Amino acid sequence: MAGNTESRINNHQSLRVLIVEDSEDDVLLIIRELKKGGFNPIYERVETAAAMRKALKEKQWDIILCDYKLPQFSAPSAIALLKETNIDIPILIISGKIGEDTAAECMLVGAQDYIMKNNMSRLCPAIARELDEADSRNKRKQMEQALSQSEEKYRNILENIEDGYYEVDLAGNFTFFNGSLCRILGFSHKEMISMNNRQYTEEEGSKKLFHVLNQVYKTGEPAKEFDWQIIRKDGTKRHIEASVSLLKDLSGKPTGFRGIVRDITERKLADQSLRESEKYFKEITENSSDIIVITDKNGDIKYCSRSIERFSGYKPEELIGKSVFIFIHPDEVERAAHDFGEAIAIKDSPIPPNAFRVVHKDASERYFEGMGKNLLDNPSVAGIVMNIHDVTERRLAEEALRKNEAKYRQLAEDAHEGIFQSTAEGRYITVNQAFANILGYESPEEVVKNITDIAHQVYVHPEDRANIVQIIEKEGSVKGYEAQFYRKDGSKTWVSINMHAIRDDQGNLLYYQGIDQDITDRKKMEKERQENIERLRRSLGATINAMAVTVETRDPYTAGHQRRVADLARTIASEMRLTNEQIDGIRMASMIHDIGKISIPSEILAKPTKLTELEFSLIKTHSQSGYNILKDIDFLWPVAQIILQHHERINGSGYPNGLTGEQILLESQILAVADVVEAISSHRPYRPAFGINIALNEITKNRGILYNPDIVDACLRLFGEKNYKFSV
Repeated sequence: MAGNTESRINNHQSLRVLIVEDSEDDVLLIIRELKKGGFNPIYERVETAAAMRKALKEKQWDIILCDYKLPQFSAPSAIALLKETNIDIPILIISGKIGEDTAAECMLVGAQDYIMKNNMSRLCPAIARELDEADSRNKRKQMEQALSQSEEKYRNILENIEDGYYEVDLAGNFTFFNGSLCRILGFSHKEMISMNNRQYTEEEGSKKLFHVLNQVYKTGEPAKEFDWQIIRKDGTKRHIEASVSLLKDLSGKPTGFRGIVRDITERKLADQSLRESEKYFKEITENSSDIIVITDKNGDIKYCSRSIERFSGYKPEELIGKSVFIFIHPDEVERAAHDFGEAIAIKDSPIPPNAFRVVHKDASERYFEGMGKNLLDNPSVAGIVMNIHDVTERRLAEEALRKNEAKYRQLAEDAHEGIFQSTAEGRYITVNQAFANILGYESPEEVVKNITDIAHQVYVHPEDRANIVQIIEKEGSVKGYEAQFYRKDGSKTWVSINMHAIRDDQGNLLYYQGIDQDITDRKKMEKERQENIERLRRSLGATINAMAVTVETRDPYTAGHQRRVADLARTIASEMRLTNEQIDGIRMASMIHDIGKISIPSEILAKPTKLTELEFSLIKTHSQSGYNILKDIDFLWPVAQIILQHHERINGSGYPNGLTGEQILLESQILAVADVVEAISSHRPYRPAFGINIALNEITKNRGILYNPDIVDACLRLFGEKNYKFSV
C-alpha cells in the first residue's frame, strides 16, 4: 500500500475534490496538504445539503472530504445524501473535534476513513488508498456488468434458435433446455424437467445414444451429427440429429453433456426415397440379360454390365479403360472401326443394328448383335451407349433394359452449426467459431471485422439475402433456406439457413439471428444422384428406341408404324388427362408393341398378298411373343401386359385371351385404338393405304362395341378439332 501511495503522490495526479466545509481557512489548509502530497486538486466547497446535491449532479468527483459538524449540515447527513444518489465516491471525515466513537459511527454508516486536522499527514495516503479501492470496485462492476450482458445475450440466442439446445447430467436427465427442444419433442417445459432420454426413445435408439455419450465421456471428444429416432408425446415418430460435448465443473470434473438437436425427419424421408430409386435403376441395369457397354469417343470402355462375363468370359473390372475392339475378331476389326467412326458422326440419334464376330476369352468364336446411341454431347452420359446380345444360337435376340451403372458415394456431412446475429444493414454482430469455420476464417472476430456487407461479401447470389428477409417479414422466420456462400479464399460452399428476426416490445427490428449448416457435401451428392437417375432414364429411352429399331428392321413395310402409333397413343392419353406416369408408360409400350413380330418369319411379314388363315394365326401370336420377351424385365410400367392385351377388344372378340371391358388395361385399350387408326390409314404390303377418314369411320362404327367410347371420342377430337396429323 505504501508503494502505491508513493506512486500516486509522485505522479502529481489530478484530483477532483468536493469539500464539505464551512471554514475557508480549513479548505486552504486541506488544499495545501493535497498539493504537498503530490496531488493537483480541482475542488469545490459546499456547506449545505442543497449545494452538495447540486455539485454531485453537475460534476464528477474523485473524493469527498467532509467536516463532521457544520452550521447547516453534518457528516452523517452528507453520507446519507451520497447514498441516496447511488454514486460510488469515497468520503473521508476531516475534523478537529470528533472523538473515536463518533468517527467509528461515521465509518459504520458509510465513511471510508476519518482524519484529524491536527494529523493531516494521513490525508494523502488515505486518499490514494481510497482511489485505488474505488478503481478496483469500478473495474469489478464493469466486469460483472459485461458478464451479465454476455450471459443475457447467449441466453437470448439459445431461446430463439430454431434448433433445440440441451444440457443433461451424467445419467441423461435434462437439467437445462430451450423452447425449441420442447417443440421438437412435443412436451411442455414442466414435463421435461429431469426427463430422461429413455422416456422418448425406443430401446435401439437408447442404446445408440448411450454408446455415443459413453464415448464422449471416455475420450472427452465431442460427437457431431449422429441421429436416432424419437417418439413425441403425441406418439408420432421423428428422426433427430444431434451433437454432444462434455460439460465440466471449474475443477475439470465431468458433470454432464450438452449439445444441439435438429429435426431431420423430412430429410431422412427424402434420402430414403432417393436411395430406393437409385437401387431400383441399378437393379434394372445389373440384372439385364443383355450386355450394356458405354465407351468414350476413342472407343475405350467406361462401363459394362455384369452380364458381359456370361457372354464373353471377361469380368467388367478387366475391361474398364480398355478398347471395345478387344472383343472383335481380327478379321472384322477394320469394319468395326469404320462403323464406330460413323457412329461418332451420328449425333443424338439411334445407331443402326450391326452384327459382328467376336472372340470369347476362351478363344471360341461367337456372334454378337448390337445397337446403340451417340450421347457424347449429353453431359449426363457423355459416351457411346451400346446394347449387345449374343446371337450365336439364335439370331432374333431379346432386347433388355439398359441402364448406366450408377456410382454412389456415401453421404457424409461434417457441417458444424454456425450461430450468428446480424444487423438489418448487413453486418455481423456476433458469430461463433463454427460459423467462422464455415466461411474459412480463423476466428469470429475476424468475421465481424472484415465482413461489412453480408449480401455481397458472403452470398454468391445477393438476392438470396433479400429473399430471406422478405420471407421473415411475411412469415416470421425462414427454415432450411439453401444458398451458396463465399469463403474467405473465394471458394463457394452451400449452407442451409434457419433465421428469424429479434424485435423489441414495440415490434421494431433489433437484429437477425439464426443458424447456418454447411451442406456442401450433401448438395454435391444430391446433384450426382439426380444426374445418375437422369442418365438411367435416358438410357432406358435409348434401349426402348433400339428395340423399336430392331422390329422395324425386320418388317420394313411397317417402318415408322410403332413410332406413329406411340405418338398418337401418347397424345390420346394426354387428351384424356391421364397421369404423367401413365402417359410415359403408354408411349414406351407403344414404341415396341410389335416386338413380338421378331418371332414371325420375315417372308410372312413382307408377303404382298392376302395372308392365309394359318399365316394370320402365326401373326396373331406376336402379342404373346412380345409379352414373353418382356415379362421378366422390371419396367417402371406394365409394359409387357400392355403389349399382351393391345389386340383385345372390349366385347371379348380380341386375342390372345378374349378379355372384356375392364379386364383390359386402359393403356392397352388406348394402344388398340391408336394401332387400328394408324394401320388402316397406312400402306401395307398386301394393300394400299385406306386413308385417315376410313380409319376414323372404323373406330366410330365400333365405338362401345370393340373400342372404349372415351378413347374413341378423344381420338376423334384430336383429328377433327385439333388438327392432329401423323408425322412422316
